[in-house]
Amino acid sequence: MKMIQTLLMVALTGLCLSASAQWQWINKDGHKVFSDRAPPADILDKNIVKRPGGRPPSVAPPSDIVDDSALPPITPSPAVSKTTGPEKDLETKKKKAEQAEVAKRKAEEEQVTKARIENCVRAKQAKATYESGVPVARTNASGQREVMDEAARAGELRRILGIMESDCK
Repeated sequence: MKMIQTLLMVALTGLCLSASAQWQWINKDGHKVFSDRAPPADILDKNIVKRPGGRPPSVAPPSDIVDDSALPPITPSPAVSKTTGPEKDLETKKKKAEQAEVAKRKAEEEQVTKARIENCVRAKQAKATYESGVPVARTNASGQREVMDEAARAGELRRILGIMESDCK
């Protein structure tokens, strides 16, 4: 008998709770309103605090969506890449090709620089030889050895000075 009374008491309490206010919203004046009936149609969905059955407020209808024209445009971050699959492979290959091209140019520049340094060293040695006054011999077009006269020596010295100007910087 005690058990039946307890069950009956729990059932009555549940009925009383279900009969209590199931809706809760904020009216136009900013006051909270409690009711067992749904709020009037002029109450916005965002102002409904509680619904029957504990359901959360639904998403605002499209008419309540904020106008985006006043907001600044959203631009994607350049650091974030949204490419996948073949596009990503293509980007990787392109970057590797660019890096290889840069390395190739750098190697060519180093080679040209080394050649200039070597030309400069040789020109300085030749200049020292021609300015020393020691007789210098060279082979002519017919393959015979001939000693250079002062005019030929001065012409060769001018050529060497031109090389030094361009390569010894």
